[in-house]
Amino acid sequence: MNEITCQVAALTPLTEYVYKVLLKPSKAVGFAAGQYLNFVMSDEDKRPFSIASAPGAEFIELQIGAFGSDSYPMQVIERIKANTEVTIEMPFGSAQLREESERPLLLIAGGTGFSYIKSMYEHLVNQNSQREVLVYWGLRDPSACYELDETKVMISKLANGKFIPVIETPHDDWQGRLGMVHKVVMNDIDNLADYDIYLAGRFEMVGAVRQDFVEQGALVEHMYADAFAFI
Repeated sequence: MNEITCQVAALTPLTEYVYKVLLKPSKAVGFAAGQYLNFVMSDEDKRPFSIASAPGAEFIELQIGAFGSDSYPMQVIERIKANTEVTIEMPFGSAQLREESERPLLLIAGGTGFSYIKSMYEHLVNQNSQREVLVYWGLRDPSACYELDETKVMISKLANGKFIPVIETPHDDWQGRLGMVHKVVMNDIDNLADYDIYLAGRFEMVGAVRQDFVEQGALVEHMYADAFAFI
């Protein structure tokens, strides 16, 4: 176990329900892109969140979706608001980026599952990766979107990167893709077997994506998600 005290560097609302947290660790900490941490509420209460920052970043970034005044994640937000220091444990997870692979990448997320793939594409930018990297982000409606321009700029730094945000609910002001994010992927890509596929989102979403992708030819041994351990 690697328990680390962190200074709360920033807490910023990204939307009505999503918060960006920046933590400054008291010591250097190593992790792989795509791993997660536990936020320590008490010795018996430790809550997992994907790490949104790339390895080696000055701050550990979290993106926390908090719905309801006393919800599981909002309790964490309230703890962060009330303290200048918090405690975390890290790293955890086995669905980290396989850097030894040279296969093209599909990074797919729903909602704040985006933090999981953000760590990966930022790390790939830092490594000057030449791999094909397709980033699909599914969101409920335009009000749930955040940092789209920043994401587009970052992914444009990749030699072969592309960013495709997708919303489920049509909206007059939205000029992008519509529908369920994994259905858009299936429409765009004929041969899913060619890709290393990384998934994050609600467990039921990840389970449905795995089933649909495998039926369209994706290889289970090249699909990664921490949710797979629970579904």
